[in-house]
Amino acid sequence: MEKIQPKHVLSDLIQTWETEVIEFKEANDNFKMDQIGKYFSALANEANLRSKEQAWLVFGVRDATRSIVGTDYRSESERLHSLKQQIGSDTEPSITFREIHELHHEKGRVVMMEVPAAPVGLPIAWKEHYYARAGSSLTNLGIDKQDQIRNQTLGTDWTAQIVEEASPANIDRQALAKARESFAEKHVNRFTIEEVENWDLPAFLERAHLTRQGKITRAAILLLGKPESAVLLSPHMAQLTWNLRGEERAYEHFGLPFFTNTTELYKRIRNIQIRMLPPNSLMPVEVSKYDRRVVLEALNNCIAHQDYFRNARIVVTEYIDRLEFVNDGEFFEGRPDDYIEGKKVPRFYRNPFLAEAMSLLNMIDTMGIGIHDMHSRQARRYFPLPDYDLSESNAVTLTIHGRVVDQAYSEWLMQRTDLPLIDILALDRVQKKLPISKEAATRLRRAKLVEGRRSSLRVSSAVATAMGSKAELTRTHSQNDAHYEKLMTDYLMEYGECGRAEFDMLLRPVFGESLSEEEKKNRINNLITKWRRAGIIVNYGSKKAPRWTLAE
Repeated sequence: MEKIQPKHVLSDLIQTWETEVIEFKEANDNFKMDQIGKYFSALANEANLRSKEQAWLVFGVRDATRSIVGTDYRSESERLHSLKQQIGSDTEPSITFREIHELHHEKGRVVMMEVPAAPVGLPIAWKEHYYARAGSSLTNLGIDKQDQIRNQTLGTDWTAQIVEEASPANIDRQALAKARESFAEKHVNRFTIEEVENWDLPAFLERAHLTRQGKITRAAILLLGKPESAVLLSPHMAQLTWNLRGEERAYEHFGLPFFTNTTELYKRIRNIQIRMLPPNSLMPVEVSKYDRRVVLEALNNCIAHQDYFRNARIVVTEYIDRLEFVNDGEFFEGRPDDYIEGKKVPRFYRNPFLAEAMSLLNMIDTMGIGIHDMHSRQARRYFPLPDYDLSESNAVTLTIHGRVVDQAYSEWLMQRTDLPLIDILALDRVQKKLPISKEAATRLRRAKLVEGRRSSLRVSSAVATAMGSKAELTRTHSQNDAHYEKLMTDYLMEYGECGRAEFDMLLRPVFGESLSEEEKKNRINNLITKWRRAGIIVNYGSKKAPRWTLAE
């Protein structure tokens, strides 16, 4: 997208003057947040109805004279840009300003807020009310206009179709109760849990946008339907599959309701605690192998974006060092990289009816922000960033890593908590032996984060020497046997058993760098022998394929 020149855009907007997609205000610092939210809803909806990419809310321009007078509204940059988060928290579905431009014009300061058009099929509400414009006046978005927006995808949105045979008896009561709690949590500023629980079923389903004309939709069956209600969606498959690969093999299918069965699938994943050694400390930090929010975000995205016309299941494959999520249907708008910085708001959705309901039920926190959040949370845990593979026709594969790939990368993240996400992204590509741009390589090299030629860059180990002998001791020396024994017993208490390959994955990353790979292998052999002789673990498998468990 071409970079906007605020001064030129402002001149064009003043020439056009106020229309349904442009609003000018003088606006002092007391301009109410609630009023901004109403304008945001109205402008987004009007831009959608007029097939515009965006609308504009401009502060610092006098309406009557078309003149720039300046504004002192939120003059501190950080406070001004916090508007994005405040708008996103009370819009439904949750979107916010595409950008906020601050123009220091010779006649005064002007704030230009770029409002994205409401996504196709999804009108935007502010605090549960839909707004529109009548000329330059703010008004309610009428039912006819709401339907006009929602009907934009009615013919192609599989999830929006009414299931004529469905009745309240097809709704799972346990899922319904949890959905009410989640809805109340999402809308805590407007409703108490007691209010939400007192709504009858039709009222709740309507508030959650799961019904049309008072009738149950496929989206309602997918999220809240009883397991046996899957027949109402036949031949379209409504199934999540957990598939364990490696030394052990297992799988389990999860049907309806998706609202609660995402959590049930998550519980199958082996999520041990991993100890990591910061470069400036002899005390390890503990992080879980997988972040619960990252896993559920990934799984909920699969549900929201699945192409249900293809009659396929969503598959989560657990390997010893990673999770792979596969859903059918090409990446719907743009590419994953477009969303990493959290600035792009998608205009189109494959299943807008389902996506809106999932947003209202707090399954998808902020639409268009999920990929950014997953990357940020992985970085804060010092792990490799998620990878998207779009090479398979009509399918998207997302990989979430559960182990350290390059120790130097993790150490930099522990040491440099101020690294911007754009540098972390480039550093992540370096550790995975993927190419980066010349500009990124220059930036990382200046920051002493990488070393070597651009064709063979590697993450710099300078952090170790920079921290002095204490950090070097941490990096190069092994911990005592009690530390390794605690890792092993924690794992077996959590999962009951493991084989040699799992012991390797558990212990190799925490051995000091002074050990070679062969020395690490022998070290693990010696530890297993020591624990077996001490009666701590027992082997109930064979000598060639041992299966270790804690002794009773």
